[in-house]
Amino acid sequence: MTKSTAVAAEPGIKRIDSGIRMSQAVISGGQVHVAGQIAEDTTASITEQTRQVLGKIERLIAAAGAKKSDLIAVNVFLPNIVDFDAMNAVYDAWIDPAHPPARACVEARLADPDLRVEMTAIAVARV
Repeated sequence: MTKSTAVAAEPGIKRIDSGIRMSQAVISGGQVHVAGQIAEDTTASITEQTRQVLGKIERLIAAAGAKKSDLIAVNVFLPNIVDFDAMNAVYDAWIDPAHPPARACVEARLADPDLRVEMTAIAVARV
């Protein structure tokens, strides 16, 4: 996928890390919407995959001037709900406990059978 840092093709919309099919994040209406993020290392444990995914989310919301306390919603997709506790251990250590976002966690089959977690997020954009 060809990527760019940010594309401002439409007034009021800023696309981050855009390719032919999708953008990794889109800033519009005072919010940044982060597309489903997955780990780079699909051989890693649920703990490491969760760390990688949260790191990507943090980088993408930072491009919108946001930080973890600006998150308003996170959706977590686990192909095996057995990984719930291990994922939560990493998530709980990462999230701003004074400003937790709304969150859903569902068991769902992911595109790559080696993936252990995928997350989407919405945050208040500060740019």
